[in-house]
Amino acid sequence: MSVARQVVVEADGGSRGNPGPAGYGAVVIDPATGEPLAEAAEYIGVATNNVAEYRGLIAGLTAAKALFPDAGDALRVHVRMDSKLVVEQMSGRWKIKHPDMKPLAARAAAVLPPSSVTYEWIPRAQNKHADRLANEAMDAGRDGRQWEASASTAALDAPARTVSTPPPVQGTPGDHVAGAAKARAALAAARGAAAPAADTLFPVPETAGSVPESAGVRPDAAGAPQVGWGPAPDLGAPATFILLRHGETALTPEKRFSGSGGTDPELSATGRDQAARAAEHFAAPGTVQEIVSSPLRRCRETAAAVAGRLGLDVRIDEGLRETDFGAWEGLTFGEVRERYGDDLTSWLASPDTAPTGGGESFAEVAERVAAARDRIVARYAGRTVLLVTHVTPIKTLVRLALGAPPEALFRMELSAASISTVAYYGDGNASVRLLNDTSHLR
Repeated sequence: MSVARQVVVEADGGSRGNPGPAGYGAVVIDPATGEPLAEAAEYIGVATNNVAEYRGLIAGLTAAKALFPDAGDALRVHVRMDSKLVVEQMSGRWKIKHPDMKPLAARAAAVLPPSSVTYEWIPRAQNKHADRLANEAMDAGRDGRQWEASASTAALDAPARTVSTPPPVQGTPGDHVAGAAKARAALAAARGAAAPAADTLFPVPETAGSVPESAGVRPDAAGAPQVGWGPAPDLGAPATFILLRHGETALTPEKRFSGSGGTDPELSATGRDQAARAAEHFAAPGTVQEIVSSPLRRCRETAAAVAGRLGLDVRIDEGLRETDFGAWEGLTFGEVRERYGDDLTSWLASPDTAPTGGGESFAEVAERVAAARDRIVARYAGRTVLLVTHVTPIKTLVRLALGAPPEALFRMELSAASISTVAYYGDGNASVRLLNDTSHLR
């Protein structure tokens, strides 16, 4: 008869850009003592928050099972996560509608019998251990290396846990690094692979096709997520966005806020000249295959100049419009500072803060720009598309492609009629190829 085993799994995942560079973390805990028995973390390439959270859950359940391979149906796992979506979907209270989530939820449900696993939502502040592991994994991926269990300091961030008094977990493997090695070896053996080096946890290749391409994970030929500068598969021609900022308006030289909240100026004489120079720059056949523009007048005029030169039509996408700057429209930065100083300070400090008077926050802009990006990539896969748009959408596309934080918006310079380029590959990864080129205007 199997001896009852009870453990707690805390799991989390994150994405710097959503989608963007992503990673997960999970820890298996002895509920009687609060001691971590094993940790799991991995950088998974470009993915969404929800995909990373599900991957963290799968890793945590797999680690728990691998720690006690002889427990069978006697193993009981209580999962604690700060993802309401994952907890409610895995508990069966919410339907799983998104096509990317269904295969991941199925993988999670297949690790252990459903009757062996219970789920609990916890506030983010109580999930610091797993959150720190996920961020360590993302940091490692950014640096082109693997996460190392032996170098992790995530346990130091773990909140004080309220321990229960179930029958003690018997046969525990000692410290969490030793537990990681045991779990990793068991997982590798189960998949018919040699155990990886002891300084990485769960870098075991995924079964080919087990994670959908739309999840944004870049597999190599063996199925393992691609990290660093190793060889990558031939993904075909990317969808390439040539990002052209519109030409000058009367507001541009004075650096006045000019968004979509009421100001819709036309191009100035200088701006029309810049648009003509851009059109000449793109005149070579095949340089641009499609044109998509913001609905605002200054962009439509710039796009029309290029379209007329190339004989192409212009498609309008509302997602490419500039930020609504609310009451700040038409004002200089100094005037906003004088009239709305506290609001401006808050706006500069947080991407969730909107300009005075019902404008858009940078977080809201990023959401609609990302949706526009996804629409255009899907429509024009493998083609070169000229996007005629504004400062904030262009900076946002570059920021998301780099996986950079929101404050990166304030650290980029974009001149009127400048050109930037981002390529989007079939696996969800992006490559920034050019930023703020104005050589065509000289």
